[in-house]
Amino acid sequence: MRKILVTGGLGFIGSHTVVELLNSNYEVIIIDNLSNTSIDVIEGIEKITNKKPEFIKLDLKEKNQVLDFFKKHKFELSGVIHFAAYKAVGESIEDPLKYYENNLYSLINILTSIKYLDLKINFIFSSSCTVYGQSKSLPITESEPTVSAESPYGNTKQVCEEIIKDFTRTYANLNVVSLRYFNPIGAHPSSIIGELPLGKPQNLIPFITQTAIGLYPELIVFGEDYNTKDGTCVRDYIDVVDLAKAHIASLEYLQNNDCETNYEIYNVGTGIGHSVLEVIKCFEQVNDIKINFSIGAKRSGDVEIAYADTLKANNRLKWKSKISLKDSLRNAWKWEKHIRIN
Repeated sequence: MRKILVTGGLGFIGSHTVVELLNSNYEVIIIDNLSNTSIDVIEGIEKITNKKPEFIKLDLKEKNQVLDFFKKHKFELSGVIHFAAYKAVGESIEDPLKYYENNLYSLINILTSIKYLDLKINFIFSSSCTVYGQSKSLPITESEPTVSAESPYGNTKQVCEEIIKDFTRTYANLNVVSLRYFNPIGAHPSSIIGELPLGKPQNLIPFITQTAIGLYPELIVFGEDYNTKDGTCVRDYIDVVDLAKAHIASLEYLQNNDCETNYEIYNVGTGIGHSVLEVIKCFEQVNDIKINFSIGAKRSGDVEIAYADTLKANNRLKWKSKISLKDSLRNAWKWEKHIRIN
């Protein structure tokens, strides 16, 4: 069986992963409630791959709907890639209950259905480097202890990881890879799909591109007195296509039964940290455009520096990032112009 369920499959990372799955000859079922994306993304996926994934609009917080889905498809699925979650740090601080309800219940309902139907399945969880908080060691390895989360969003990722770890101790038929993403950026090089947040962007790159295109008068840089080389936060920016391919590598790793345990964690990043001002400067250089920006107050929930040690993923998953920051920023700008002009 090569049919994979992708929850949140019309979102930014989900849609790019669906493209890579289809290009790798997997069959795909997408579940999405369309809360932060558009049904039109399916057309983009089909245009890139010449294949149309199956789509089901479903709210994963509805336990009975989730169970009904798994009852219907239990003989088809070989894997689940679970993206569906709210993901904005700032919004989670403003509305924490929204994040706890959505991110926790969605996962619990999926795992409950798997257990109820006694399914043997491979599972990839979309986690985040936010579980490390402000790490004491750099680059950050998977052995770095998680600390008290800086935001409710980060805490939901920590709690979800704990739920999965506890579940796999008692349910041996679930093999899990949890991927701790650093900062996904970019767009598909075709400019057919990319990052299109609803409302004001919470992440740096869409804020840059939407400022460049004229949707916002200026970009706000949150803080300039961090203990970094230019005073702005440092992050590890991983291209979304590289990130999508990490899911394919993880799936193949699980299918080949190469796991040492039935729950494993991997960092997904480039291993290189760039400051906010460096990213703005790079965007301006590669796209020959100036960004109007100003310095604002520090944002609650932001850590100072975070970049990955990726040796574990390189060695065990046989995966490594390949796309440069310049190419990611070039593709992000091409995508922004494509959606606004077309």
